Amino acid sequence: MLNWNDLIKYATHGNPTPPKRVEKTAQEWKAMLTDEEYYVTRQQGTERAHSSEMCNLFEPGKYACKCCKTPLFDATTKFQSGTGWPSFTQPMVVENVAYNKDVSYGMIRIECVCNICDAHLGHVFPDGPEPSGLRYCINAVSLEKIKE
Repeated sequence: MLNWNDLIKYATHGNPTPPKRVEKTAQEWKAMLTDEEYYVTRQQGTERAHSSEMCNLFEPGKYACKCCKTPLFDATTKFQSGTGWPSFTQPMVVENVAYNKDVSYGMIRIECVCNICDAHLGHVFPDGPEPSGLRYCINAVSLEKIKE
């Protein structure tokens, strides 16, 4: 199970090696994504808080990267954070998520991205529930629900 110290280490010293890579041109991404999906996943944008019903969706299943369809999170790690974005405590597979130090907007944060295609997912914070204490605060438009 990952903890905050693991994420700091990845963000400052390098991420796990991804099991595969998916790379496309900006034009290829634009052709397959909506304008908002492109803005969030490819340009490190943020969707408006409480703009997705996914925040309140707690049925079994998995959540995959909207861009490359790689499974990232399982519904068993999803929780109601009250922040307005879907929140998880752990990724499904450690190697599928990468971490970057983000110093934008006068803050120091940890950005999380798909380690397969570099899609911006959101940020991770050390204020989640035990046992990990992590809160992966993810843009809903960067995810695709896969029903079980």
